[in-house]
Amino acid sequence: MDFSWLSRTELLIGRERLERLVGKHVLVLGMGGVGSFAAEFIARSGVGRMTIVDGDVVDPSNRNRQLPALATTHGQSKVEWMAERIRAINPEITLNAVKEFVRPEAIDALLDTDADYVIDAIDSVTPKLTCIKSALAKEMRIVSSMGAGGRVDPSKIVVTDISKTYNCPFAQHIRKHLKVAGIRRGLTVVSSTELPDRESIIHTDGTNFKKSAYGTISYMPAMFGATAASVVIRNLMEQ
Repeated sequence: MDFSWLSRTELLIGRERLERLVGKHVLVLGMGGVGSFAAEFIARSGVGRMTIVDGDVVDPSNRNRQLPALATTHGQSKVEWMAERIRAINPEITLNAVKEFVRPEAIDALLDTDADYVIDAIDSVTPKLTCIKSALAKEMRIVSSMGAGGRVDPSKIVVTDISKTYNCPFAQHIRKHLKVAGIRRGLTVVSSTELPDRESIIHTDGTNFKKSAYGTISYMPAMFGATAASVVIRNLMEQ
C-alpha cells in the first residue's frame, strides 16, 4: 500500500498503529449528517476496508448538514456519492457500498460481517434499537450516535455509556427500550449534555420509522460523526 498520503498520520501514531488501521474493517450504518462525516474520517485515517449503508437520496433540506448534499446532487443516492468520494480519498480501499435502507428486518444480514467496528448513525428509533441489540448480542464493537438535533454547543458532546446519558430525549428513549430487553449498560454512545431546543421540533409522516425531527445547525452532526470516528480509530489502532 502507498503510505505517502498518510505521512502526517504516521508521524503522529507511528507505522505499527497505522498498519493496524489498514488491516481493519469498519461498518457505517447511515450516510446522513452524522454517518457521512464519520465515514469520511474513517477513510482519511487509512482504514483499509469499509462497508457503508444507506438507501436514501439527497433532499434539498439535507444541504445544511450532510456531506453528500449539494445544490448539484439533489435526488442522487447518498451511498453512491459517498462511495465515489471515499474511493477518491483512498483508491486502494476495499469498499462495499450497500444501497439499502437500514430496516429492522435487514439488520441481521447487514451485521453478518467480519467488521471490526460498527458505527451506528441511524436516526430512526426502531431500526436503531434492532441494530444495537443485534450488535451487542453478536459481541460486535459498536459506537452509537444519539441526538445531534436541537443543539448548538459542540463543547457539550461526550463519549459515554448509554446508562450515563442525560439531557438527551433520544438517548432516554433508546435507554428505556434497551432496559426492557435487559440491557442497562455496555453501549458506548456519542451524546450531548446540552438540552435540546424543544421549540425547534417538527413532526413527520413517520416514513422510515421517523416520526419527528429537531432543527439542526450545520456543524453538530459533523461533530458527532467526527467524535464517533475518533472512538473507532483510537480503539482500532491500539488493537
